[in-house]
Amino acid sequence: MPRSVNSVASRARRKKILKQTRGNFLARANVWTVAKNTYEKGLTYAYRDRKTKKRNFRALWIQRINAGARLHGLSYSQLMGKLAVAKIELNRKVLADLAMNHPTAFEAVVKSVK
Repeated sequence: MPRSVNSVASRARRKKILKQTRGNFLARANVWTVAKNTYEKGLTYAYRDRKTKKRNFRALWIQRINAGARLHGLSYSQLMGKLAVAKIELNRKVLADLAMNHPTAFEAVVKSVK
C-alpha cells in the first residue's frame, strides 16, 4: 500500500506561514525554509518586546513626571515620596499625562503635597 501524505493540510500550513511573512525581503518572504525561520524568530521578538514595551513606557512616564516636578522645585523621587505620604494614589501613566497635557492640573497635585 502506498504511503499516504496529507498534502492538503501540509500546503495549508505552509500557506499560512508564507502569508505571515509577506512584506519581508527576498527569500524571507517566499522560500519555505527561510520564511519559516523568519516567522519563528519574529514570534520570539514579539514575545520579548511585549515585555520591553512595558519597561520603555514606564521609563518615559518617569522622565515626564520628573520634568514636570522639576518645574515646581521637586525631583521625581521627592514628588513620589510626598504623594505616598499624602495618600494620593495616582499612577505614573496618569501623572505623566497631567504633566504633559494638563500642566495646571499637575501643578495643583504638586501644590497639594508641598
